[in-house]
Amino acid sequence: MDSPPRSSVIIIGAGISGVSAGKVLAENGIKDMVILEASDRIGGRIRKDSFGGVSVELGAGWIAGVGGKESNPVWELASQSGLRTCFSDYSNARYNIYDRSGKIFPSGVAADSYKKAVDVAIENLKSLEANLVGELIEPPSSPKTPIELAIDFILHDFEMAEVEPISTYVDFGEREFLVADERGYEHLLYKMAENFLFTSEGKILDNRLKLNKVVRELQHSRNGVVVKTEDGCVYEANYVILSVSIGVLQSDLISFRPPLPASDQFLSCFAGLSMAKSMSKFPSLRAVKYIRVHAACALQLLVKRWKAEAIEKCDVMVYTKIFLKFPDKFWPCGPGKEFFIYAHERRGYYTFWQHMENAYPGSNILVVTLTNGESKRIEAQSDEETLEEAMGVLRDMFGPHIPNATDILVPRWWNNRFQRGSYSNYPIISDNQDVHDIKAPVGCIFFTGEHTSERFSGYVHGGYLAGENTEFLLKDFQWRNSICQCSLYILHIFDGLIGPAEAILSVAFSPDRRQLANGKHLVSGIKAGELQCWDPQTGKPSGNPLVVLILCGKVFAVDWSPDGHANSPGCDEPE
Repeated sequence: MDSPPRSSVIIIGAGISGVSAGKVLAENGIKDMVILEASDRIGGRIRKDSFGGVSVELGAGWIAGVGGKESNPVWELASQSGLRTCFSDYSNARYNIYDRSGKIFPSGVAADSYKKAVDVAIENLKSLEANLVGELIEPPSSPKTPIELAIDFILHDFEMAEVEPISTYVDFGEREFLVADERGYEHLLYKMAENFLFTSEGKILDNRLKLNKVVRELQHSRNGVVVKTEDGCVYEANYVILSVSIGVLQSDLISFRPPLPASDQFLSCFAGLSMAKSMSKFPSLRAVKYIRVHAACALQLLVKRWKAEAIEKCDVMVYTKIFLKFPDKFWPCGPGKEFFIYAHERRGYYTFWQHMENAYPGSNILVVTLTNGESKRIEAQSDEETLEEAMGVLRDMFGPHIPNATDILVPRWWNNRFQRGSYSNYPIISDNQDVHDIKAPVGCIFFTGEHTSERFSGYVHGGYLAGENTEFLLKDFQWRNSICQCSLYILHIFDGLIGPAEAILSVAFSPDRRQLANGKHLVSGIKAGELQCWDPQTGKPSGNPLVVLILCGKVFAVDWSPDGHANSPGCDEPE
């Protein structure tokens, strides 16, 4: 099978992050890209399906964060596209709590239980914070009664457990809107794609988008990336943007060659170096021998356990919406009745319900939300078993004579190997270091997705903004493809390193090994780059790469031999 020509960038995953990243790259003149999507459609965890005569959202369904001081970018896209939405008010759900006998808990009891649950959550948070600083505080008692368990589920599972103030609500507002449009939430992605991909009558016909391409191997080196798919295709590029879910990163779907960083070494050659003191002595280059002595460490520029550990530490939330179609309504409708709760002795057992009459009047559809362990359990059983369980719960609440559901739809996000869950769920107490580490690039691999958003992880707008935030790749791309004349400052740094400054010649190559120019020059940028070393004695190429490390605004350069040793001439040890 013939391999396609080399691209500048490969984007793996055509969810909202991948599509928004492609749009930003195109806007910055980088149109030589390929998008590899494992499924037969774009959208990722934004996915609609036809059920009961209407379009329902199997994954992300709400636009959260509307009406605040700043405009939510996803809400802006929805407004521009005329996407139909319905306001959702969860606050009344706590007053629609049914016990197993079909009685609704009195509003006073419900309010007290809710307040108690909030107080317990705050005490738990204080306990966690105290434990971090070595204090021992006994955590409050866990919820035990059915109503306590139900409200605890609502606070911590249905609504993501986040520490106040919640960034989404502070920045964008506290209102939430359910998408209720026949075109689906995914329509926003198709509108974005129109900005840089060729489309016709709402269909993407651009051959840069490759559907049903399951990436199984990603080889990466300083020369770029080689991506291999399940059907035997091979794609090469200078960079890759990995826009897959955190669940996929934790799975074995994509193998990395070499593996993602899993060593405890990270520039240990600089660990004991007083950067300020040594750098202040440039151009004496007293630090060069230190670099030379620790050449093996410097070669492993990005080898630290931070990447692999951060990925494994991130929790994956599984969020399952089960849709049930009925011949007619038997549940209460009207103001404050859209959401209702089932209190059971088992936490999370078919707890949170919603009717779709506000979104689609006359649809006669109910939705029940399960999470995590319950989600995985129902994914492992047949739809018939799930229907029987759900009907048992509904008959507890509304009596034995309600009609049977005529249809059921059960998404399976956990067992979907292209998703492996619904969204990331970071610990309540966190210094955001894990987010930074997951987001940090490894060589020419750049990571994006809602799980890389420090302030909006778990949200659609978090995925959108993460995709737009391609500044690191753009800077690196511009650096590798730009040439600037070598200044006296740069020449002075080279002095004493591989020969007299006036004797230094160099040849710069693009990532695909095309010669860009020769003479006295250096590529500019923020990361490590390569120049061809020239032997000052012979005036010919030495055959060794010149590794240029630009750290803290200063430049280190080492002439590396093929066996991995530095050929820098002797310099004093750093003081």
